Amino acid sequence: MQCFHAERSTNEGPVGESVEKHDGHDVKELSAPQHKFRRFICGEETLRISPTEPYCLHRPIRRGHLNVSQHYPPQQVLEDLHAIWDWILVEKLDIPYSERNMYSAILVLPETFDNREIKEMLSMVLRDLHFSSAVVHQEGLAAVFGNGLSTACVVNIGAQVTSVICIEDGVALPNTEKTLPFGGEDISRCFLWTQRHHQTWPQIRTDILTKPIDLLMLNQLKESYCEIKEGEHDAFAVVHSYEGSMPPGFHKTRLTALNVPPMGLFYPMLLVPDVYPPAPRSWFHDYDDMLEDTWNIEYPRRPDISDGFFPGMSIGLPMWDSYPVFPSKAKKEEKVGLAEAIAGSILSTGRIDLQRKLFCSIQLIGGVALTAGIISATEERVLHAIPSNEAIDTVEVLQSRTNPIFVSWKGGAILGILDFGRDAWIHREDWIRNGIHIGSGRKYKDSYYLQAQAMCYINS
Repeated sequence: MQCFHAERSTNEGPVGESVEKHDGHDVKELSAPQHKFRRFICGEETLRISPTEPYCLHRPIRRGHLNVSQHYPPQQVLEDLHAIWDWILVEKLDIPYSERNMYSAILVLPETFDNREIKEMLSMVLRDLHFSSAVVHQEGLAAVFGNGLSTACVVNIGAQVTSVICIEDGVALPNTEKTLPFGGEDISRCFLWTQRHHQTWPQIRTDILTKPIDLLMLNQLKESYCEIKEGEHDAFAVVHSYEGSMPPGFHKTRLTALNVPPMGLFYPMLLVPDVYPPAPRSWFHDYDDMLEDTWNIEYPRRPDISDGFFPGMSIGLPMWDSYPVFPSKAKKEEKVGLAEAIAGSILSTGRIDLQRKLFCSIQLIGGVALTAGIISATEERVLHAIPSNEAIDTVEVLQSRTNPIFVSWKGGAILGILDFGRDAWIHREDWIRNGIHIGSGRKYKDSYYLQAQAMCYINS
């Protein structure tokens, strides 16, 4: 859900003239002497606002979850998300509120989202943004379809979190899901630390916490110069400095050890920890299990699978008969490197034929997937991460047929077209009446899909 990781700046002052760029540089100036500001600003433009201007930067999503904390209550997080989406619909897509009842929405959500987060997103899309219906699809699953595949191990390396999940015949396997608490921004912070350690960084104040534009600059330098390769890797680059309302400064310098930061994906101890780690996520505990109806539905079971394989429940879909299912529990982050996470995810399927197929069908998506050298590095390290007693001798990362940044959105559109029967679509009136009320006595027969574990077009 990288497109909804947009950030919003809010201002308590009067609504007035818009804020404009100064001579094409990344510094803002007031458009009128009255010092009036826009009520809020959305998107990447928020990163270019000087910290001296009277705005408060809000990040509604952080580390793969809604950014709820003691100082950022759930209602404010959801209001900010609504403002961002409404701004995109009106300003970018020209879909006003009055016309949205003629549209349906496809929600492509990350694997990291929990039950309540999925529910809140659905409520926002159907109730607040006023779409007539919506369907939820998993980001990794959408990526597989976006590349024209049906089976793959999808590795989504985003800005703040990395997730791994296996897809077989168009169905996500929930017990293969792995979440790693690092991404592209962690590589950018490691890049800055490495240059300071080698004393190659200019004598300027670079602070990604108080000056978001510095993080934007670091991301651009990382994308342009960092790559995974053997030996020393240096390059000359221009570093910008941003101080208040002054024009940006330009500093030419020689960057070194440029192959070290991206190796943090495989060796997380290289990455610099968060100065302010995310708050505990007690808000996300959801007692209203969206899966409870499907857990208790009895379906025909393969005779070669014992009842002990299923701990007192049935999953509700025949293609899952060969997989163990466990009660829903909070998703946790893995404290391992990328190669170990991929190997562990694939090996957890428990079937040697599927494992061999998945090890030769690894798909990297997300912005970090564009890093030079990452494909060969992933293949080599995943192969070494496989235990010696496993009969696996080949690992292959597939070349993406679509830009890995946008492949999930392409796949989401394909899934929306393939769902001819629209069985998994949720209508606004039904959701508002029955969707999130605990003890309502009615749940969707598609509730298993809402968990984003098996929501998809299934090959017939």
